[in-house]
Amino acid sequence: MIREVLRMGDERLLRRASEVERFGTPELAALLQDMRDTMAQLNGAGLAAPQIGVGLRVVIFGVKANARYPDAEEVPDTVLINPQLQPLTQDLEEDWEGCLSVPGMRGWVPRWSRLRYAGWDDQGRRLERSVSGFHARVVQHECDHLDGILYPMRIRELSKFGFNDALFPDAQLPPEQ
Repeated sequence: MIREVLRMGDERLLRRASEVERFGTPELAALLQDMRDTMAQLNGAGLAAPQIGVGLRVVIFGVKANARYPDAEEVPDTVLINPQLQPLTQDLEEDWEGCLSVPGMRGWVPRWSRLRYAGWDDQGRRLERSVSGFHARVVQHECDHLDGILYPMRIRELSKFGFNDALFPDAQLPPEQ
């Protein structure tokens, strides 16, 4: 089922999400299906459970060919529950980010360039990967939602934050929901 995505300003997006304690349950499977349906409908790169009003530490992400990210490398479809992030370098990369909870806008956001993430899948199997580039950016962005952080909170230079049509007047960015 496609769920409503909360938008910036909704206080539920600012709360720290709770750990998932039970895996392989019908409730978790239903949540993940709703998240997949919602993300696919909105052509997103990822979605965190708090974005649809569920205060659990659950994110999904994955990018194949995506009109919102035409130059992005592929990121495997992933379910990541109770994630832990560990930077592999203190080097930061800045790039443009958007968010389904901040529709129609982009911002220039610093993120660790390389990191290791770990957590569990929906059945409670351990997952661990070392990643860089766009994959690392997507994971950090989605996991921020679990701690009540939206990407505008990370922007250092507010002149690089604004509406898509003002920032990129000649670009053919697809409309966001």
